[in-house]
Amino acid sequence: MTLSLALVALISAFGSSFQYGYNVSVINSPAPYMQDFYNKTYLGRTGVPMDSGFQTLLWSLTVSMFPLGGLFGSLMVWPMVNNCGRKGTLLINNLFSIAAAVLMGTSELAKTFEVIILSRVVMGIFAGLASNVVPMFLGEMSPKNLRGAIGVVPQLFITIGILSAQILGLNSILGNAEGWPVLLGLTGIPSMIQLLTLPFFPESPRYLLLQKGNEEQARRALQRLRGCEDVDDEIQEMYQEDRSEKEEGQFSVLSLFTYRGLRWQLISIIVMMGGQQLSGVNGVFYYADRIFESAGVPSNSIQYVTVSIGAINVIMTGLAVLIVESLGRRILLLAGFVLCSASCAILTLALNLQTTISWMSYLSIVCVIAYIIGHAIGPSPIPAVMITEMFLQSSRPAAFMVGGSVHWLSNFTVGLVFLYMEAGLGPYSFLIFCAICVGTLLYIFFVVPETKNKTFMEINRIMAKRNKVEVQESKELKDSYPLGRQEEKKWLSSSE
Repeated sequence: MTLSLALVALISAFGSSFQYGYNVSVINSPAPYMQDFYNKTYLGRTGVPMDSGFQTLLWSLTVSMFPLGGLFGSLMVWPMVNNCGRKGTLLINNLFSIAAAVLMGTSELAKTFEVIILSRVVMGIFAGLASNVVPMFLGEMSPKNLRGAIGVVPQLFITIGILSAQILGLNSILGNAEGWPVLLGLTGIPSMIQLLTLPFFPESPRYLLLQKGNEEQARRALQRLRGCEDVDDEIQEMYQEDRSEKEEGQFSVLSLFTYRGLRWQLISIIVMMGGQQLSGVNGVFYYADRIFESAGVPSNSIQYVTVSIGAINVIMTGLAVLIVESLGRRILLLAGFVLCSASCAILTLALNLQTTISWMSYLSIVCVIAYIIGHAIGPSPIPAVMITEMFLQSSRPAAFMVGGSVHWLSNFTVGLVFLYMEAGLGPYSFLIFCAICVGTLLYIFFVVPETKNKTFMEINRIMAKRNKVEVQESKELKDSYPLGRQEEKKWLSSSE
């Protein structure tokens, strides 16, 4: 791990992934004060109070526009990363965040709630791009022995963002009638920092070499990221990857769905990204306050318990960063989904019996904590890492576009239907989540390979066998590609 690689990972994750997490939970704590602002603004305009049904609709839009914007952002991934590069896309993306932060921060002064709803769409677009481009950018810059750990860093910063919003949203800090505009507007600060610092770091070497055809820039970027002059092995591995997929060209989303050689990779990311969001994580967080209240936690202390849950989420994701390279991706996914499915099943039982058996309330709390631990070590961070690793350069942008779309569409769907599920099924809603966890678990067990410490070409060969296609191998790269400068010197000296 070099200083340059560590800094570019931290700047990318803080400037982009952090804000995704921050905006997921930033409106939870100040919700009553924001709804009161909506009502006062409407009253000032019309002279009559806002109808409760209309207020509910406006608040539902405020919440749901973020994942809907995320879906729009995911659909922009493929064209933007191919035309602007990975780093260029992140820099442009900051403009969405800064504009939304200014609009939200001044919404009370301007006496307009519509701009908050619009800004949530804009922030969703930002998050949709960030949640896909940052893992792609860092995955392409990382050496194979650190790719998993660095790939989990964006998810770690998402959890830090959630925790930061929970802390700043406490009633005693900014989660009050006076502080909520500042709370919403703070999201622009990380973007400003990234906009000012990221230009000093290199673009993805794979993008520079394989898509821009500039070996000199790619070599300089690799040398800076690796902290050494000799990067010929990685350059030639990239050329080998390029040779393998040369005939296919750049994949669009349509060609990704129709190409047999990527069939199981595509199915795998759809299952993993869908399972990540449909496994009930939003439902567990929704139920958490009620579970703590039934266990006897005072109402004014629940927000502090919620912060504690956020801290557990950060700690366990940090643990995933440390262990993903030693244990592997597959074992973390399997262990995470086992823990989530067991927690959902036991939570269903505990919620049904807590009115008759007093200690069941405490078992419910244990289930919530166990679920969050399980989700944090596997289902949350690993799928994005797997998209980077299971696809080569030409198909990776389209794959992230598909995976991101599934992620945000599933997120939006759960937010839309969970209240109806909860009203109709009550605690039995978690049995549906349990079934989804088990189904995803079985798929991963039988289909998804371990990718730890393997090059992109080695992973491609593993998946080619499952797809029953042949990978075009390059026996003599020197016949097809210009030699790098170091290799040219070696070849000339051996000729002499």
